Amino acid sequence: MGKVGHYVKFHTKAGQRDALAALLLQAAEHARDAPGCELYVVNTVPGEDDVVWVTEIWRSAADHSASLSADGAEELIGQALPLLASPPESIDLRPLGGAGLPG
Repeated sequence: MGKVGHYVKFHTKAGQRDALAALLLQAAEHARDAPGCELYVVNTVPGEDDVVWVTEIWRSAADHSASLSADGAEELIGQALPLLASPPESIDLRPLGGAGLPG
């Protein structure tokens, strides 16, 4: 199995974008040391006041799955859920390569 990636779009309750972004940036710090994490970037879009995007690339689906139950992950997920207006939307990717990705 090859690398996997996701674009994840989070719709927050009104006024909760920055709070969710802060939690996701904490998750990014955890991901920095997670086995198989090659990219975890938190993004906002100008003009979309209640939306946060995460772009992530993992060495394998198993590495991604394991990260969701790693120390601290469940706590961050629990803190994030009340900030959401709806379930996250995810686009699954099959990364092929490019600048910044390990070969």
